[in-house]
Amino acid sequence: MVVRRISLLGATGSIGLSTLDVVRRHPERFTVHALTANTRADEMAVLCREFRPQVAVMACPEAAKTLAALLADVPDIQVLGGEESLCEVASAPEADTVMAAIVGAAGLSPTLAAVRAGKRVLLANKEALVMSGKLFMDAVAASGAELLPIDSEHNAIFQCMPADKVRDPEGAGITRILLTASGGPFREFSAERLRSVTPAQACAHPNWSMGQKISVDSATLMNKGLELIEACWLFNTTPRNVEVHVHPESIIHSMVEYADGSVLAQMGSPDMRTPIANGLAWPERIDAGVAPLDLFAIGRFHFERPDLVRFPCLRLAAEAFEAGGTAPAVLNAANEVAVAAFLAGDLCFADIPVIIERTLAAIAVEPANSFDIIFARDAEARIRAREQIGLLTV
Repeated sequence: MVVRRISLLGATGSIGLSTLDVVRRHPERFTVHALTANTRADEMAVLCREFRPQVAVMACPEAAKTLAALLADVPDIQVLGGEESLCEVASAPEADTVMAAIVGAAGLSPTLAAVRAGKRVLLANKEALVMSGKLFMDAVAASGAELLPIDSEHNAIFQCMPADKVRDPEGAGITRILLTASGGPFREFSAERLRSVTPAQACAHPNWSMGQKISVDSATLMNKGLELIEACWLFNTTPRNVEVHVHPESIIHSMVEYADGSVLAQMGSPDMRTPIANGLAWPERIDAGVAPLDLFAIGRFHFERPDLVRFPCLRLAAEAFEAGGTAPAVLNAANEVAVAAFLAGDLCFADIPVIIERTLAAIAVEPANSFDIIFARDAEARIRAREQIGLLTV
């Protein structure tokens, strides 16, 4: 049995904590080399005392000082701060596996560092692929890194494909990818009612326990839009071959259709520990601590088409992918700014897609032929999105 040495990027978030729960159940299989977080020094200190990583990194330098003080009596843990340190631990030779679970564009640089170092990269940061799709996948191919998807939908698709045909779905006889979506908490809300949605309501997902940003993305269907783009890069396809199905029960995590009419589905309880355990132990299967699925209690499954009028973010994501170049990076940046404004009480929920569409219209699409260009358009999109928010709220 191979003992995997893990660096966990984003330890205090929901994916990070679920990862550590799986690791905790299998001390004979996994050791923790590094833990990273952004600002939550108190929570990080508790995790460090339990898992005893060699290195702990806080993206915020001030939080790193706080963590160092909290761990002053634990001299065998090196505490570092700043984005450069995140990239250093992501590529450090002491770890062979990197869980990339930093939320948003902030996760791109350290995830890319892990890829370039040839690690097994467990990708829970969809924005890395959304922003830099071809460049990112080219880096995977050049380094020989092993990229395993952790989003429940992409992990389900991965499980339903032959392992040697993930990048060649047509060669495997695959005709369509059926990407499922819960529909979020507002799928039955009218357009008028969506205008009065509060951040607390948007963060109360009916099925999944997630962080604030991804919960809002799920409610707008932008999360599914980002996943659509990610699926196209992971599985070498286009939006024309990916069909989104709203499945409120969140039991079928996604499906793959084959030329002979077969449809393979991966099912499970809505618990992120299942895809995390799949990635950590792949190609083996291990206990994830998830309760067995009780299909009798569920009774029946429902499916419906997404409403692109009330939830246009899914349409905007597909259009950004088709536009190519820097458009997906602009889409992602505008969405991050709009969601942050909504969570702060400065933007109406229904205006999130308005800000995204106006930002996309304001910035010309360029070829995404370098990471410098991608980061530059990301920065410009954030400025333009904030300008649009100001115009809407005057």
